[in-house]
Amino acid sequence: MAMQSNFAAKLLVSSTKQDVPRFLHQEIITACASSIASHGCFTIALSGGSLPNFLSSLPESFRVSGVDPMFDKWHVFLADERVVPSTHDDSNLKAIRASFLDKIRDQEDLELIPESQIYGIDYDKLASCPAGNSENVTKEESSVDEEIARLYQTQSVEPALAKSNGRFDCLLLGFGPDGHTCSLFPNHPLLNERTKLVAHISDSPKLPPRRITLTLPVLENALCVILVGAGSSKSPILKACFETLNEEVTAGKDMNGKSYDVIMKDPPPYPCAMARPKEGKLIWVVDADAAKDLEAAITL
Repeated sequence: MAMQSNFAAKLLVSSTKQDVPRFLHQEIITACASSIASHGCFTIALSGGSLPNFLSSLPESFRVSGVDPMFDKWHVFLADERVVPSTHDDSNLKAIRASFLDKIRDQEDLELIPESQIYGIDYDKLASCPAGNSENVTKEESSVDEEIARLYQTQSVEPALAKSNGRFDCLLLGFGPDGHTCSLFPNHPLLNERTKLVAHISDSPKLPPRRITLTLPVLENALCVILVGAGSSKSPILKACFETLNEEVTAGKDMNGKSYDVIMKDPPPYPCAMARPKEGKLIWVVDADAAKDLEAAITL
């Protein structure tokens, strides 16, 4: 699979994990305001895991910045989802609701994101083939998951993207200590999928095994991709992903952090490093623990 060489990105490093939202929210606010001004809506896909926790204070960050989020114009998607009921603790949608969407409801003076613009998977399909704890997925389960992925693409993703020039305005993604992002895992055949926008995976190396995920072509077509991570477990991944970095001397200082211009390493060592928008921008937002080995290991 051909990737853009000498791919340039931005790396924002906060001094602590608690300061990550200060950097992250400014990028979301910028992307939101630009997209709504351009085509009247904001299409955003979110990962689950620990990422939603960084969004709890996003409504307040909009308020402090003086920018109207116009949440009624947002279309919120799942970058990936575990094939479990929406009330299950493994559900990414449940995590996103608890950490972000419910916080908007706490702000009485803000428009809400309409439920019709929050796109979960077709959880009713699980009734005929409920998710279990087994790592051994049956053919019937895999067939159901494939249909769930197909419906998410045709009934949710494609109609909404038609409102935003055929691509996501913002993909807000986490990355794991194994280098995965969305449910795209190292050395998995799904990395070679070039036709589908949404695909199912029945053998996820990380439990639960049944998932649906956006594919690499969607990541490559996005207007903005933001990868977010914190903690020392992410340090080896960052060190492997970047070829060079150059610090912007003044940028980030007012937010207690650092900003770098980086060049991505070729070939990409992990799926998270394959998220390279062809006509958009790539931003990494991490804390100092995740970035602790970068300056010593990478050419300045």
